[in-house]
Amino acid sequence: MNQGVTTGASAPADPADTVSLWRRPDFVSLWIGRTVSTFGSHISGTAIPLAALLMLGATAGQMGLLTALGAAPVLLVGLPAGVWVDRLPRRPILIAADLGRAALLLTIPVAFAFHWLAIWQLFAVVFLVGVLTVFAEVAGHAFLPGLVPSSHLVEANGKLGVGDSVAEIGGPSVAGVLVQWIGAPIAIVFDAASFVVSAVSLRLIRVPEPARPVRGQASSGLAREALDGVRLVVGHTVLRALAGSMATFEFFGYFIATLYAFFAIRTLHLSAAAVGTLVGLGGISALVGSLVAERVARRFGLGRTLAGTLLVYGALDLLIPLAGGPPVVAYAMMAAPQILGDAFIAIHLITQTSLRQAVVPERMLGRAAATLRVLEQGVGPLGALIAGGLATITTPRLALAVGACGVMLASLWLIVSPVRNIRSLPPRPAGGATRADTDGRLGARQ
Repeated sequence: MNQGVTTGASAPADPADTVSLWRRPDFVSLWIGRTVSTFGSHISGTAIPLAALLMLGATAGQMGLLTALGAAPVLLVGLPAGVWVDRLPRRPILIAADLGRAALLLTIPVAFAFHWLAIWQLFAVVFLVGVLTVFAEVAGHAFLPGLVPSSHLVEANGKLGVGDSVAEIGGPSVAGVLVQWIGAPIAIVFDAASFVVSAVSLRLIRVPEPARPVRGQASSGLAREALDGVRLVVGHTVLRALAGSMATFEFFGYFIATLYAFFAIRTLHLSAAAVGTLVGLGGISALVGSLVAERVARRFGLGRTLAGTLLVYGALDLLIPLAGGPPVVAYAMMAAPQILGDAFIAIHLITQTSLRQAVVPERMLGRAAATLRVLEQGVGPLGALIAGGLATITTPRLALAVGACGVMLASLWLIVSPVRNIRSLPPRPAGGATRADTDGRLGARQ
């Protein structure tokens, strides 16, 4: 018997499971808030780097530092965030994170209006927004399983992915136009407003959250609870393989994230609007992937879907460093990975998130999510810094090629692990961690 997740005896169907997610007001409120805030985040995700490049003359090294500072908070507050998410109600954490990020982002247009804007402020805002984003992502990951039945997790994550894809289609394209029309700092106002809309939508959710008694208040208690999440992930064959794969993906993916706009503008001489439309094209592909993720996973099995989609996505990214020639040819080569590749990564992320949520007990969701983010995204800042340094001493093309090859290697974690044999989601554990939870044997047949 392989260690993994398979199908066992089915439990009686819950009548609530048959209710469409679109007829669940709480899920609809969550979907609206997330879609709007993601749309805004795509605007600032494009506008802030463009502000650094076009208005402040940032170098490749400064672009690497900017990206690294956005990812670094997961290392500093990731594990404590998981503990607090499991101790406290998750919805207030999500609302506070939204309002805090709105306030921080508004400092950029204010500084611009008074001619105070400087690269150090972008560094500070990106870092602090990153801190709040860690809490928001961990809380959001843990909050969803309380809104929908376990059997609907892939569908729910797929629908959230559809919203993310719609935002990706419009957000960067709108950002590119806004940057050229009103300037990058002012465009960021739209992202701040989107976080306010998200906070209001979350406030409308009425589902009661289970009581979570506060266990240890001292720092020793905080550390002990954080280590529980680490032990769960490291000792679980499925979670360990997913973490290793995503850590590799994030490390090398940051090569591409750091240098994409820099390469397009400085090397290929594309406009800011063109860069925005390139990222927006990826949203169309991601939308298709989000719509078919559940069917693809059911057809090929979760394990094969996870490994195959990641491998193909990395292979398509190799077209980025190969781009060149006349602007129309360069644009087409940059567009191909967006149009084709984003569907594969959308399917991968939806199925992976659902699998994680299904195998972790409810009371451990926050700490497990935080541990996974620390293990995976903690390498992102290092990847960004190395990408900026490598591009400086060699060329951006070489650094981007290294990133694409590394993304392909991330699939090996899944291919050589029990994850490859997983066919479908198991029932999610309801209580504390058991031996089945920690060693990866989830009580099902091959």
